[in-house]
Amino acid sequence: MKRQKIKDKKEKAEGKRKNTAKLPKFKFDEKGLIPVIVQDYKNKDVLMVAYMNKASIKRTIRLGKTCFWSRSRKKFWVKGETSGHFQFVKSISYDCDNDALLIKVRQAGVACHTGNRSCFYRELAFKK
Repeated sequence: MKRQKIKDKKEKAEGKRKNTAKLPKFKFDEKGLIPVIVQDYKNKDVLMVAYMNKASIKRTIRLGKTCFWSRSRKKFWVKGETSGHFQFVKSISYDCDNDALLIKVRQAGVACHTGNRSCFYRELAFKK
């Protein structure tokens, strides 16, 4: 129990980060979005892919939790705000073309809405 309280305090402190970083010149698509790969920071499993706009990137930095733009609902959503399965941000990287992000997280619970740890739990069958 004591160990959990220490983690909770640390995560609350992480959630109060100031947004002081200037964002690089990202290449957003025609809808103002950039794809984001979310990866477990310890075991490197790819957990999910989602989209962010400039404002959701800034919110993610400020909150210390992933915040995405829902293309279908046309609104922001913090991963875990309804399920409790938050993603606590450990690092944010971007690719050589500035058109994709990689966010390494500590995943609380599962990442996928199906109840699977990762959204990538299925494989395409093909002959090798």
